[in-house]
Amino acid sequence: MRRRRSDPLARQAVLAMAAARIGIGAGTLLATRPALRGLGFAETDSSGLALAKLAGGRDLALGAVTLAVRNDPGALCAAALTAAALDAADALTFALAGAAPETRDAGLRGLASGAAAAALGLWSYRRLA
Repeated sequence: MRRRRSDPLARQAVLAMAAARIGIGAGTLLATRPALRGLGFAETDSSGLALAKLAGGRDLALGAVTLAVRNDPGALCAAALTAAALDAADALTFALAGAAPETRDAGLRGLASGAAAAALGLWSYRRLA
């Protein structure tokens, strides 16, 4: 079976999202409180800061791995699907956070951005597969 040629626009989208992930991940690791405020969260305790840093590390790693496999079409396709799945999980998590009054703003922002990222990731995956 012959694999069709990858879509350059989808490849660019995956690589742009990877670069954005690296920036978001690094920002969350190095400036956790401002990053949380930017997402709409109020002040948090040390547990919340630790969890935010974990999420930042995940984004940093996922972005770096995606850029590392940029010249391997199969691995790039797998990275796009993995990122889309994680973005969908993030959207669900933010939707659940949106149910509480104190995290409603952050939940709605995260739901919108996570759903958009998941949709773009799935679109890219389908065009790369």
